Order: sequence, then C-alpha cells, then structure tokens
Amino acid sequence: MKSKDLLNLALGVITSIGGFLEVGSMATSAAAGADFGYELIWVIVFSTLCLIFLIEMSGRLAAVSKRALADAVRERFGFNFAIVPRLLEVLLNLLVLAAEIGGVSLALKLITGIPVAVWAIPVALVLWFIIWIGTLEWIENSTAILGLMTIAFVVAAWKLHPNPHELLRGLIPSGAPHDSARFWFLAVSIAGSTISPYMFHFYSSGAIEEEWNEESLTSNRMTAVLGMGFGCLMSIGVLIVSAIIFSPKGIHIDSYEQLAVVLSPVLGRWGFPLFVASLAVCCFGAAVEIALSTAYLLGQTFGWNWSEDDPPTKKARFALTYTVVIFLGALIMCTGLDPLKLTMFSMALTAVILPAVVVPFLLLVNDEHYVGEHRSGWIGNTVVVIVVLVASIIAIVAIPLELAGGS
Repeated sequence: MKSKDLLNLALGVITSIGGFLEVGSMATSAAAGADFGYELIWVIVFSTLCLIFLIEMSGRLAAVSKRALADAVRERFGFNFAIVPRLLEVLLNLLVLAAEIGGVSLALKLITGIPVAVWAIPVALVLWFIIWIGTLEWIENSTAILGLMTIAFVVAAWKLHPNPHELLRGLIPSGAPHDSARFWFLAVSIAGSTISPYMFHFYSSGAIEEEWNEESLTSNRMTAVLGMGFGCLMSIGVLIVSAIIFSPKGIHIDSYEQLAVVLSPVLGRWGFPLFVASLAVCCFGAAVEIALSTAYLLGQTFGWNWSEDDPPTKKARFALTYTVVIFLGALIMCTGLDPLKLTMFSMALTAVILPAVVVPFLLLVNDEHYVGEHRSGWIGNTVVVIVVLVASIIAIVAIPLELAGGS
C-alpha cells in the first residue's frame, strides 16, 4: 500500500471513529445500560457488523462504478422508484438533524444555563457557515479528530472494571428480563442509530469527491472494519459506564442532563467537561454529515450538480438544500421538543425505513454492470438482509408498544 493510501486510511479511520458516536448512539446506548445493564450489548455488535458490510459496499460501489449511491439507484431503477425512499430519508434526516442540533445546544445549555431553544438558531448559523466555507476533507478531518475525545467513555468503562462474565453474557441474544416493550424499543433504536442511511450517502459521495478507484478498495475495506469497529467499542463503553453508574440505583435516562454526570464518578473533575465536549463535537460532526448527506441524495436523485468542494455559487441548488434543512432542523428545536425523546423516536423510525434504502443498495452491489467482478459475497448479503429485516419487523411492533406505554 502506498504512503498516500496509508494516510487516506488513517484519516478515514479517524473519520469513522469520530463520526460513529453521536447523539443517537450515545442516547440509546446509555438508556440501554441504565435500564437493562449489559443485556443489549449484542445489538450494538450485530448492528455494527451490518454497518461494516454496508459501509464497505457503499465505498466499493462508488470506487468501481464511479457513481454515488443515490445516483446509481436513480439510474438503475428510475426516478419514480427512487423518489419515494429518498423523500422518506429526507424527512427522517430532518428529524435526526434537529436532534443533533439539539445535542449541541444542550451541551451549551449545560455550560451556560441558557435553554436549548435559544441556542438552536446560533448553532445552525455556525453549522451552515462551516459547510458554506469548508471543503469536505477539512470538515471530515477536523471534526473527526476532535471526536476522538469520546475515547473517554472507553477509559471510564475500563477503570470501572466490569464483570467479564456478565459482559460475555451480554454478547448472547436474549429475551427481555423485564418490560419487553421498552427492551425491544431500545434494541431497535440502537440498530437505527448504528445503521443510519445518511452514512451510506455521505460515505459514497465522499468517495466520488475524492476520486476513489479500484486501487482504493483495500483501504476502503480496512476503513470500514477498523473505523466502525472502534466506533462500536465506544458505544459499548457508553453502555457499560451507564450500566454500572445508573442501573444499580434504578435511574432511568429521561433527559440528557442526567447523562452529564456519567463520567464524573470515574474521571473526577474532568468528567463533566469531557462529556459536554464529546456531546457538542460529536453532535456537530454528525449534523454536518446529515446536512451534506441530504444535499447529496437530493442532488443525485434529481440530477443536479453537487459537490461540497466546489464554491456554493457553482452548485446553488446543492447549497440551498443544506441551507434549508439546517434551518428547518433548528426551527424544530425552537419549539421546545425534548432532544432525547426526539432522538429515540427518530432512531426507531430509521429501522422502519431501512429495507426501502438497503434492498436497492444490495441489488446494485450484486449487479455486474456496476461493480463487475467486485460483486458482494453471500456472507455479507445474508448478514445485511437478516439484520435489516429483523430490526424492521421488531420496530413495527415495538414503536406502537412503546408509545402505548406513554414513553
């Protein structure tokens, strides 16, 4: 592997690590640990395995076919087929983007005491300005490197000395020990926060912007495995810390404010600032990815010119798209919605629409016209299909049950 490829791999892995643990993963993992201890670790692991295959597939599709995901779907299946799932994704992205803006605003609230609704518009303005003036590589690497501070959760989990036998039991799928509706709702929410469709669009579009080719396939595969694997480790770290700190006391996570103290018993006076900084940076980085992903998928679906690296004046509709969704997301948070509840519900909805996103994707990465000899193997196809279908089926049942329970 050439030195340039090694550098791209290193930056790609850092990007994956920094972008994996955002408001959805943090909230769902913490709630799962507080409510059910280690019982849901297996969901994080299986969802990450599915994500590894899907991220690798999206990079491989872009590198070989020279088409981003949404572009290839429109070309292969036609506009009428592509438009419905893309609109569903846009609506979902808007909710998740609002939750990420809420996450950054909450971090600022924890420092200043000023309400989330007041911070939403200023956060959106900074977010828009960074995307407007930045390039894709600069945005990716700066936010991702800062996102490495989330390793604090792994350090905290290690220092708490979790019982290894209980951790191993958490890797084995099991039924709900109590409150089955809540258990399966959290399981689906974890899957939704891990297997987020916006990541596929962002990753494949980034590969096109960086002009990947077949020589990039090895670094693509290693980035998917190492980056998402480390991200999985950090999510498990959040779950472990929450399970040890909150679960024995019977504390259920009803707001992000409760999470603010999760690191303090282990890391002392550094715990609170590390949590706040991790929340702000990771949510901001995810918000950038979601805003750009939405502009990418709409641009590719409608056949517009799109690129983050070109000046906004050359890609006016692309720039207008991320501008509109950023400020719509901010307006949602200005209504006073609870960021945690919005996050949890959005993550569960993600699992519901996964088949509409993933099935055409699977057909493309098995189509010789697009990927030639680099078609997917039966193992990867099987893992993705099983995880996505099971998560979607459970989501359809669990969401009404959770809503009926008043959560």
